Amino acid sequence: MIIAYGFANLLQSVAAARTTVHHTFDPGLLLRLAGHRTYLIGLACQVVGFVLAFLARRDLPLFLVQASVAAGLGVTAVLGVLVLKWRLPAAEVVLLVLLFGGITALVLSAQPAPSRQLGTAGLVGLAVAVAVIAGSGFFAARLHGALGSVVLGSLAGMAFSAAAVAARPLASAGSAEAFVRDPLLYLLIVHSVIGQLLLGLAMQRGSTTAAVAAMDAAGAVPAAIVGLLLLNDKIWPGREWLAGLGFLVTLAAVVGLTRYAAPQHQHASARDRQKATVGAGMVPVQAASTGPRSETATSTGGVTSTGVGSIGGAGRRRPITRS
Repeated sequence: MIIAYGFANLLQSVAAARTTVHHTFDPGLLLRLAGHRTYLIGLACQVVGFVLAFLARRDLPLFLVQASVAAGLGVTAVLGVLVLKWRLPAAEVVLLVLLFGGITALVLSAQPAPSRQLGTAGLVGLAVAVAVIAGSGFFAARLHGALGSVVLGSLAGMAFSAAAVAARPLASAGSAEAFVRDPLLYLLIVHSVIGQLLLGLAMQRGSTTAAVAAMDAAGAVPAAIVGLLLLNDKIWPGREWLAGLGFLVTLAAVVGLTRYAAPQHQHASARDRQKATVGAGMVPVQAASTGPRSETATSTGGVTSTGVGSIGGAGRRRPITRS
């Protein structure tokens, strides 16, 4: 499960960086992303991870499963080193060790137990959450830069968290018929689709770091709380401190890893776009050292990573900023 989500994080972030930025809550983004083979392979990895996580939620508490899902970023970092030649700072090695230690602590503290059913109030709560998250995403899609990444990433995490809450009791369905007829199945699907759309929008805002960190925090914490309070999630007696420490260490390590993995991917994407522009006969614009990083498009459709500005002189085109 952790390995599958690690592959999914890497491949989907690469595809999102190559897709035209959307500034509306438009499901068409998912169709555009589906046009990239990289995204489809990443989505397949995510489906595999989702199925394994779904099966794990049948008996394991959500604080363990959600932390394990978030830990997929550790695999993403390792894959970035092996495949994309990212550098591996000493601090990242320490974070990977902490991540492994946090997951180990959660495994040792989690007591397997079947889920308690949510009941009518729980179903209504998940249905209301669909409207709230989707409505918030409609307005948050207009945000730009790091703020947009944080807000949209947080909303994506909430949607995935709600899907995890629905999956825990659903995994205990007694038969295929009961599984298909359970409203939790359809709430899970809706929350997952909304979360996928919000994540794609967040990754396009120029800060995968902020998007992933916000998503992991917003996805792990609410599900863990709901699981312990309402879904019969249990901790071995006397190991509550170990569960709390393991959860905090895992979450901190995941957030820390985003600071190393994502920027290297973004810089590599910027270099690729700049090379493509130069190869097409365009003159790249250098960003001001104090200006924000943004994408600009020339009037012929070339894209380069630069700051806001213009080029003077004969034979050069004035770039049009694409936010």
